[in-house]
Amino acid sequence: MLADYHVHTEFSDDSVYPMEQVIKDAIAMKMDEICFTDHVDYGIKEDWDCGHPIQYRGKNPFANVNYPLYAAEIRKLQSAYGDQIKIKMGLEFGIQMHTISKYETLFQQYPFDFIILSIHQVEDKEFWTQDFQKGRSQKEYNECYYEEMLNIVKSYQNYSVLGHMDLITRYDQKGVYPFCKIEPVVSEILKTVIENGKGIEFNTSYHRYGLEDTTPSMDILKLYRKLGGEMITIGSDSHKPEHLGAYIADAACLLKQAGFRFFCTYDKMQPIYHSL
Repeated sequence: MLADYHVHTEFSDDSVYPMEQVIKDAIAMKMDEICFTDHVDYGIKEDWDCGHPIQYRGKNPFANVNYPLYAAEIRKLQSAYGDQIKIKMGLEFGIQMHTISKYETLFQQYPFDFIILSIHQVEDKEFWTQDFQKGRSQKEYNECYYEEMLNIVKSYQNYSVLGHMDLITRYDQKGVYPFCKIEPVVSEILKTVIENGKGIEFNTSYHRYGLEDTTPSMDILKLYRKLGGEMITIGSDSHKPEHLGAYIADAACLLKQAGFRFFCTYDKMQPIYHSL
């Protein structure tokens, strides 16, 4: 069973990968299933129907998914290619505490199969630009990041898995913050995720970012398993053809070594378990 459950397309502000080409490429790779998870980041991005012109970063619109077009294109591709590959509709929700209500509204409007809950910004400040880290010590921005995550998983339920849990590590210019210092809050996050019947994802993009550890780290993965967590998806976080499906098979082997027995795909927000 080969499935990629973190895939971005032309509907994300940071990708120009045509959705139909993604499907053709996935079929050529003999993929069994794929889930589109394009970006929604309320607080820093606006919807296409916001009532005023969308801003651009370079050639790319700084906007959320155009939801009606997105849903229509997925339905079209399901009809055209459904006999060759399972195609599921998801989104990646870049949630902040003050934007939760917007996601509650959006979730009710479409028949989603899968939702990734990600923390991409805090205080409307992005990590990759270093805006969030500026003026904070390494201790402060790491603790603030995980505290936001904890508050969100305690407050929001309409998601499937918690995405790339230690994303802050990717953009930490001061090196990897010791796990022992964040373990208590990470443990609380994982306990909440498990209690609420949610999961986490294994994100294979750490390879292309040159990280020394997995995403999330092996420490987090082992802690999740130790706490009883079994619900986990595997995704490439692809934005380009060369990203699609990358290291998915390797991820399955690593998860098995870490004590996991299954990985999940989703249908109508319900997990389906597959043996590793």
